[in-house]
Amino acid sequence: MRWLTRNRNGALLVAATVAVGLAAGAFAYWMSTGSGEATTELGSPEQLTLQAEASSQSQLVPGDTSNVTVLATNPNPYFVTLTYLALDTSKGTGGFDVDAAHSGCDLSAIHFVPKDPPVGIFGPGWRVPPRVGSTDGTLSIEVGDALTMDEGALNACQTADFTIHLAAGTR
Repeated sequence: MRWLTRNRNGALLVAATVAVGLAAGAFAYWMSTGSGEATTELGSPEQLTLQAEASSQSQLVPGDTSNVTVLATNPNPYFVTLTYLALDTSKGTGGFDVDAAHSGCDLSAIHFVPKDPPVGIFGPGWRVPPRVGSTDGTLSIEVGDALTMDEGALNACQTADFTIHLAAGTR
C-alpha cells in the first residue's frame, strides 16, 4: 500500500513505509547464512641446503673468535624458518675439516659456538625466502663470533683453511 501526500508546494511525497520496505529487504540479504570448505595441497616439503662449506670472515687466530657466514637455499614455494644452526659432528673430524697442507692441525682446538637466531615479527629464526619461478630462495646467514680457536692451538694450524660442517633445522 502506498500513501501519497502533498506538501505545501503541491509536490507528492512518498511515505516512509517504502524506505522501510527497502531496508527490510537489504537486512534479509545480509542475514543469509552458508558454509563451505577449502583445501589446498603444497606437496612434500623439499629439504633446504646449506652452502657446501661455511666461511669465516676473518683469519682465525689462537684465543680469538670469528664470524661465520653460511648460505641457506630454499627450493620450496613458501618461506621456511630455521630456528637453529649447529655443528654437524657426523662429518669431518667432529664437524671440521682442514686443508691438506695443514693436516697436522689438531681440529679439537676449533669450536663452533651456536647462537640464538634473531627474533623478528614472525618469532625467532632466520626466514629463508621461497622459490620464485625457477630460482630458489636464498638467505645469507651471519653468525657473529661463532668460530673460536683455543689459545694453545698448534702452529700447524697457522694459515689453514677450515671447512665447517653445519646442520640447520627447526625446533
